Amino acid sequence: MTDEMPETETGLDLAGPPQEMYKFLRDHMPVMAVEHEMMTGTSVALHDDVMTVLQNPDVFSSLGAAEIGQVRPLIPLEIDPPEHSKFRKLLDPLFAPRRVALLEESTRALVNDLIDAVIADGGCNFHSSIAEPLPSQVFLTMFGLPVERTAEFIELKDGIIRPPVDNFDDATAFRNETGRKIYAVLQEAIDEKKANPTDDFISQFLEAEVEGHRLTEDDVLDIGYLFFLAGLDTVTASLDCMLAYLAQNPAEQQRLVDRPEDVPAAMEELLRWETPVAGVIRVATKDTELSGCPIHAGDKVSVNLGSANTDERFWTDADTVDFDREINKHIAFGGGVHRCLGSHLARMELRVCLEEWHKRVPSYELKPGTTPEYTMGLRSVDNLELVWRT
Repeated sequence: MTDEMPETETGLDLAGPPQEMYKFLRDHMPVMAVEHEMMTGTSVALHDDVMTVLQNPDVFSSLGAAEIGQVRPLIPLEIDPPEHSKFRKLLDPLFAPRRVALLEESTRALVNDLIDAVIADGGCNFHSSIAEPLPSQVFLTMFGLPVERTAEFIELKDGIIRPPVDNFDDATAFRNETGRKIYAVLQEAIDEKKANPTDDFISQFLEAEVEGHRLTEDDVLDIGYLFFLAGLDTVTASLDCMLAYLAQNPAEQQRLVDRPEDVPAAMEELLRWETPVAGVIRVATKDTELSGCPIHAGDKVSVNLGSANTDERFWTDADTVDFDREINKHIAFGGGVHRCLGSHLARMELRVCLEEWHKRVPSYELKPGTTPEYTMGLRSVDNLELVWRT
């Protein structure tokens, strides 16, 4: 174990594609002690260690793992078994494949509306023009929040995930203040839905029961807070990473134009390779070890999903992006009991966007002179400038 990565010696570009950094960690620091203002604990990079953490919530708990401006544990993210299963029984049906399929037609229409707004221009910032508004509008409609406030809600989301300050204490204060604003937005929506219920998620939550007990307003707020952040950001980040890759790899791009039936497999492989949600955090409930290195009760453990998804010890041809990969058990959506609740919805949005984009914009590239800059943590690309011929 070691406590730091010698960035100046490796020459790794932490704002660029992370696969080289992941390999460096696996080879030299597979289990690494971390002492940083953002987290004190242990980081794990090997696939087997990552799966050990994800699949053993009794040893590696989610309770208290996230510090994103919330005032209570987020549901179901920070709820461990057996209570966790009670909430998943309620929430899983809302995101079941059959339910998600009902949203595909409207999602496809939305994608085309967004493309219509930019296609004649011969270029756009894909992040702000497509990747950000698409999942935001889908989520807000499902949840019963006003779509006309999309820009406001995106700004609140960014205030939690990417606070515009560098100092840790200032960032924490900014997140906490932003969190209060998000709770206020959700409380406003709850009050409205109590008076005028519809078929949106908030209205359904207000009437829902878990094993005979009605959800409290605090329960609804804690579910809503998590959904607000996840629904407005993770698909955006995934689309950013996928289009940045495809814009720089014209052969794979052309394949999706020529063979749209290959989009689902390509999407899964790009989720493996890019892993937009690069890692998650757990808290050790007792003394244990990973790869022979001690983990102490109370330690935070950061699991590197991106590294696990490119670990040559587990994957065949781990460094090859292969749209024909027969078995693709990636963990871009996490693993174990806390595997992403909205994975079916995310897959539908990603697939539909890739299908319609390559149908309408069959040849595109990065704007000359630009290089994608990836954010740390949740990997979005704000400067994803694409150009094409009209």
